[in-house]
Amino acid sequence: MRSRTVQPIRRRGQGGNVNRNSGRRDLGDTQPMRPVNPSAYQRRIDARREVVRTPGPAQARASARRRPQRTGLAAVVYRLRKKNAEKEQYFDYDFLLAVVFLMCFGLVMLYSTSYYGAQGDFGDDMYYFSKQALIGGLGFGVMFVVSRIDYHLYGAFATEIFAFSLVMMALVKTPLGLTLNGARRWIQLPGNLTLQPAEITKIAVILFISYELCRLGKKSYTIEGAVRVLALGAIAAGGVLFLTDNLSTAIIVMAITCLLYFVVHPKTKLFLGIGGIAAAAVVLLVLILSVTAANSDNFRLQRIISWLNPEATADSGSFQVMQGLYAIGSGGFFGKGLGNSMQKFENIPEAQNDWILSIICEELGVFGVIVILCLFGYLLYRLMFIAQNAPDLYGSLIASGIFIHIALQVILNIAVVTGILPSTGIILPFISYGGTAILFLMAEMGIALGIARKIKFNG
Repeated sequence: MRSRTVQPIRRRGQGGNVNRNSGRRDLGDTQPMRPVNPSAYQRRIDARREVVRTPGPAQARASARRRPQRTGLAAVVYRLRKKNAEKEQYFDYDFLLAVVFLMCFGLVMLYSTSYYGAQGDFGDDMYYFSKQALIGGLGFGVMFVVSRIDYHLYGAFATEIFAFSLVMMALVKTPLGLTLNGARRWIQLPGNLTLQPAEITKIAVILFISYELCRLGKKSYTIEGAVRVLALGAIAAGGVLFLTDNLSTAIIVMAITCLLYFVVHPKTKLFLGIGGIAAAAVVLLVLILSVTAANSDNFRLQRIISWLNPEATADSGSFQVMQGLYAIGSGGFFGKGLGNSMQKFENIPEAQNDWILSIICEELGVFGVIVILCLFGYLLYRLMFIAQNAPDLYGSLIASGIFIHIALQVILNIAVVTGILPSTGIILPFISYGGTAILFLMAEMGIALGIARKIKFNG
């Protein structure tokens, strides 16, 4: 803002004289007004916006290449083509189609899986389908709105978004918290609606850790930088675990933090060594618990015991796991046909949630699972494309974080359903029933599309 000067009131013998020693005009009793400086908060926001515009992989590759000088007619043609290309805005339709196919496929399988239980519990066989379809439609609207927002704005307010997610999880411990199926993880909203704050934390961690890595720059490669980044991720994961009692989501949040740090770090062998040591420690811990915690009352330890010896607890702790394996085995390669599953008739409790893949295996067989994996693989490929061609490092890290989130949930859900890992309650993205999960997952897709809109191709 320009500084304004108050014109003095001229007095006799004063106004208009020039001070020869200072070279300035004497203004009498008045002084110029000081320029209005931006507030400290505005300066902080401007600094954050500069941080998130750190050059990304696409810019690094472009600057590394030596571009030949164009002269004559070639230069004129190049300028015309570049001008026309700048007018066109890139939109990743392939990414959008992958999301649409997964959502539609998920709705079909959700109805086939849940109609029997919905009819018995609510008297409406389309109860779960109609709610998921309504929230899915709302999610598409959210996705397109979010895709129009400049993703650098998230970097400017990443700290506030992170703090907001922690506050929302803390509300679970207040009278607003809601207990469902023995777990207190939701917030009661007006209109008989619920909200799971842990889903907000996933997006908040992706945005905030990406911003911190951009802000630290090469300092993140040091021990102090690593401790800071991992400590922030641990705070978020600890909030999910102790405030919402959700171990599986806490593991995903911490894994997103670690893998984002792995993506930005130049050394790979160090992380492979740490990962090998961590895997060996987990195996050793499980073996110790299998011997010392056989009679423990902790439900998480009982899940591990049931996982290690499912046949011994087939009628109690591992009942759901065994029924899921029966469904997978009876489906064969092409399955029994859509709607012909037998295990969904109360044999697998809450099959529409994290065990929906077992019903898909029974009805569509291995072939149906291969189709799902191909759709997820193509979606992850498009996210990788967006991450590699993002206009700056912040956009690249956000797309990488979304890639990590979806890949982790798909891998962990398949591992649980097939008995490779203990039951954790992780849903299959886009397919399992869950209103909050679908809504915030579509918001993540909107952020990815917003990054894709900023991609510019040369030549």
